[in-house]
Amino acid sequence: MTASPPGVDAPGRRGFLRGILLGLLAGLVVVLAVATATNVLEQDPSLADQAREVIEENYFRDVDPAALEGASVRGMVDELRERYDDRFSHYFGPKQLDELNTATSGEFSGVGLTVNEVKRGLRVASVIENTPAQRAGIEKGDLVIAVDGESIADTPADVASAKIKGPPGTEVELRVVPAGSGEPREIPVKRAQVRIPAVDGEIVRAPAPDGERKVAYVRFATFSEGAHGELRETIERLYRQGAQGLLLDLRGNGGGLLNEAVLAAGIFIEDGVVVSTSARASGDRDFQAQGDALEPRPTVVLVDRDTASAAEILAAALQEYGLAMVTGTRTFGKNTVQEILRLPAGGALDLTVGEYVTSEGVSLAEMGVSPDVAARDDPDTRADEGREAGLRELGSLLGG
Repeated sequence: MTASPPGVDAPGRRGFLRGILLGLLAGLVVVLAVATATNVLEQDPSLADQAREVIEENYFRDVDPAALEGASVRGMVDELRERYDDRFSHYFGPKQLDELNTATSGEFSGVGLTVNEVKRGLRVASVIENTPAQRAGIEKGDLVIAVDGESIADTPADVASAKIKGPPGTEVELRVVPAGSGEPREIPVKRAQVRIPAVDGEIVRAPAPDGERKVAYVRFATFSEGAHGELRETIERLYRQGAQGLLLDLRGNGGGLLNEAVLAAGIFIEDGVVVSTSARASGDRDFQAQGDALEPRPTVVLVDRDTASAAEILAAALQEYGLAMVTGTRTFGKNTVQEILRLPAGGALDLTVGEYVTSEGVSLAEMGVSPDVAARDDPDTRADEGREAGLRELGSLLGG
């Protein structure tokens, strides 16, 4: 399982699909926050500490102090989520954090899904071929709303995905609502070792006015650590094989590391701002392309509603610099940056710490990246209409 991501196990890749998480290094921020909180508590216990002490001493049942602490922190995060309409901040209790660490260690297996977090649970962004999920009949657009009988509504994508993972050969039961409409059904799925590469590419043919052209079709699945290097190597390899243009498929890519998005954009952009961030704690920052870009060739980028976060940054940058035509549907619409901040007493906060805008100063909140050419894949057909539309657009660019 990759949970951006989402839900496919990628052995040995700690950066693996973290769904819609856009991560930045946060060591100094964590240290300062811990020191400040400790000093305040020593001088004057907070209202929450006072209430917890009263409850522990006077409630008519024995209570677990750790459970009260977790509920207190969870309540603070829920207040932030409601007050600021923040879908992405979460509290991971110690057990949830352990599950998350285990799930991203590469030691366990999954069922073969990539997913994005929605209020009811996890929406399937893609189903990996020849995996247990595909054999079980799970399809793109389906909603996973419970795991082994336990609801995952309002559960962070990373945590929900961790529940789906487990040792190879063991079984997990998923409650799935079919895409579009239909009654939920319980689907038993046997876990297996599943690996999804960050990048996969091949030579395909694009129809052009003057005949078919050889082009590179590259599927970019996640912005995990080092993914930009895999992307560049794949594109260069296909160009050496005679590809005249590039179809870059970002559908279902839930994002990942901000730095990887900037480095990936630098494959195409020689210089200039890729994205700008604004954070109360760390201030404003422009992230620049690093140079050494490839020679420009006709390029089309495929997107859909599950293209999110770092993937939206890359698509927007290529569109705004005039280096690619964007084809598909509006993307997810995420404009915030998260950091996972560990708490000294256990657990962690997956906290929204900033916002970002594109190179032209545009916020992608809610609206996402708008495609230049609208195209939608029909899940009821075997054909990939989105890819076919992208190839037609690329062929037109080459023939023009």
